[in-house]
Amino acid sequence: MNDQADKGLDRYRAPALDKGLDILELLADAPKGLTRSELVKAMGRSPSEIYRMLERLVARSYVARSPEGDRYELTMKLFVLAHRHTPVRRIVSQATPLMDAFARRTHQSCQLVISEHGTATVVAQASPPDLWEFKVRVGAELDPLTTSSGLTLLAFQEPERRQQTLAVWRGGEMAARLQAVEAELETIRAQGYRIGESQQLRGLKDISTPIIDQNGEALAVITCPFTERLDLPELSDPQDVLRQLREMAESLSLR
Repeated sequence: MNDQADKGLDRYRAPALDKGLDILELLADAPKGLTRSELVKAMGRSPSEIYRMLERLVARSYVARSPEGDRYELTMKLFVLAHRHTPVRRIVSQATPLMDAFARRTHQSCQLVISEHGTATVVAQASPPDLWEFKVRVGAELDPLTTSSGLTLLAFQEPERRQQTLAVWRGGEMAARLQAVEAELETIRAQGYRIGESQQLRGLKDISTPIIDQNGEALAVITCPFTERLDLPELSDPQDVLRQLREMAESLSLR
């Protein structure tokens, strides 16, 4: 970049914004977070400047304090913002026709779920051409630790991303609940899907498959709340439904 361009950039500097961005960038490279004194040293600024900026970032939920209160780390908010706009719209637009075709073939409903600010959020849904169905409404926020979609999303998060999710939850109770399901998360990741009885409604078998990004993490999860159709016994094989879900998820993944 030439000197004239440098001068042009300097003319439009916003020091407060630069400080905030510097903090975010430093925390992005520190999975275990940083103390205020570490940030002061890294940025070469006064403690009062950093304190004021940190307080604003915490208030806006971009940064969270550790339970002990002496360290700061990024929340999932930047990740959520990055995935809320174009990427989410794109995956919804790509998945919707495939989900509709799946619902017509299997006479089962299905939903597309993403991780958003510590919850599993339904962003798309497809219904079969029948009188009877079970579905979860678009916009519903699901408990990530008691739903098939939520567990599958967690299973395909890398350790650093899992720690960010814990930071969003900000509670020992959720951390303890997460620890209690660690073995199940390992099983889901090893087999590449989850299939099991619903923890909310008797008689439903939840079948979930992840849509994977280039790094092996779940961009989203497609879940079918499988119901045994007495009127269509030839379509009541959960293993066939699982196969079709996995094929659909694989076609949407970014490996």
